[in-house]
Amino acid sequence: MLNRRILRVKAFQNLYAYEQCKGSNLNLAKDFIKESFLPDLNSMEVQDKALLNKEAEQALRLFDQNLENPQLLGASDASPKIKKVVLEALKQFHKANEKDQQFLLKNMVASAERIPQLYLLAIELLQAFALHVEKDFAKKKKLSGDSPIGFGNDLNLAKNQVLAKIRESQDYQNALVRNQVNLDDIELEIKEWFRDYIKPCEIYQAYLQIAEPTVEQDYELADDLLKKIIFKNEVMLNFFSEKDLNWTENKSVVRSLASKVLKNASHIYDSEDNGLPEIAMNWDEDREFFQNIFNFTIENDAKSKALISQKTKNWDIERLAFTDKVIISMALAEMKNFPSIPIKVSINEYIDISKTYSTPKSKQFVNGLLDVLSKELTESGQIRKSGRGLLDNK
Repeated sequence: MLNRRILRVKAFQNLYAYEQCKGSNLNLAKDFIKESFLPDLNSMEVQDKALLNKEAEQALRLFDQNLENPQLLGASDASPKIKKVVLEALKQFHKANEKDQQFLLKNMVASAERIPQLYLLAIELLQAFALHVEKDFAKKKKLSGDSPIGFGNDLNLAKNQVLAKIRESQDYQNALVRNQVNLDDIELEIKEWFRDYIKPCEIYQAYLQIAEPTVEQDYELADDLLKKIIFKNEVMLNFFSEKDLNWTENKSVVRSLASKVLKNASHIYDSEDNGLPEIAMNWDEDREFFQNIFNFTIENDAKSKALISQKTKNWDIERLAFTDKVIISMALAEMKNFPSIPIKVSINEYIDISKTYSTPKSKQFVNGLLDVLSKELTESGQIRKSGRGLLDNK
C-alpha cells in the first residue's frame, strides 16, 4: 500500500533536505577558506592584509571553478598555499555532502518502513476504543444485575462491522505482529481519550442514535473518528509524533493509508472475496526504486542543472523555484534510469508533486520543460525505454 507516488514524495522531501544541507556545507567550506587567509594575530611578522584578502578572493574563485571537478585545480597557476587551502575545502565539502547523503538515505528508508506501523497503530486505536466500549458495557451490565435497564445502542462501536472485518483478517493480525503494533502500554490513556474526546463528539453521539447501523454507516463513523478526532486531536497526535521523528512529513500519508484500509474493509461486503487487500508492502522492489531515485538524482545533479539551464536561458538557474529544480532533476533521473517506467507516467507523477509542494505556476513550468527535455533526450538516445516503459510514449 506504500505506492510509488508516496515513495517519490518522500524521496523529494529528502532530496530537498539534501540540497539544504549542501548549501550549508558550501558556506562552511567557504568560511574555512576565508579563515585560512585571516591575519595571524600570534605572528610577530607584519601581516599584509591586502595580499591576504586578494589570496582569499582568488581561493574562493578557484573553489567555485573546481566544485564539480577538483582535478582542474592542478592546472591552476595559483600559489601552493592557495591550492592547498582550496583542495582541503573541496575535500571537506564533498565529504560532508557524502555523509549527509548517506544519513538522509538511511533515514528516508527507515521512515518509510515505519509507516505501516503508524497506520496500523491508527487502526488499532479505533479497535481499542471499540474494545473499551465492550468492556464498559459488560461492567455496567454486571452492576445492574438482572434489572431491565436500557443501554440503548451503546454497543454500536463494539459491533462495528468494518472494524470487526479488519480484526478478523489474518493478514491484519500478521501485519500487527510483523510491525510490532500493540497498545498495551497506553490502556489508561485509551480510556481517558474515549471519555474526553470520542464519547462527547457529535458524530459519535449521532451514531449511537442508530438502532442497527449499516456497513456504510459503520465505515463513515470509523473514518470520521479517524480523520476528525485521531488525526486532529493534539494529544493523540503527540502519541504518534513520539513514535516517529518524521511525523510532520508522514502524517498525511499515514492518515490516507489508514482510511484506505477502512474503505477496503467496507467494500469487502460487496464482493465474494473474504480477505482484506494486501496490507504489507512489496518492499524489496519498492525499496530498490526508492533508494535509486534518491541516489541517481544526486549523481546526475550537475547534468540535470545544465539541461535545465539550456532550456531556461531567459532565467537564471538560481532564480527558479528551488523545489522545481529538485522535482525536474528527479524526473530526469527517473526517465533516464528506469527503462520500465513510461515517460508519461514519470511526467504526470512529478507534475502532481509540483502541485502540492511548489508554486502555483509550477505545474505548467514543470510540464512544459519535462515534455521538451524528454523528447530531446529520447531522440539523442539518453532515454531508452523497454517493456512496459514503451507504453503511452507515442
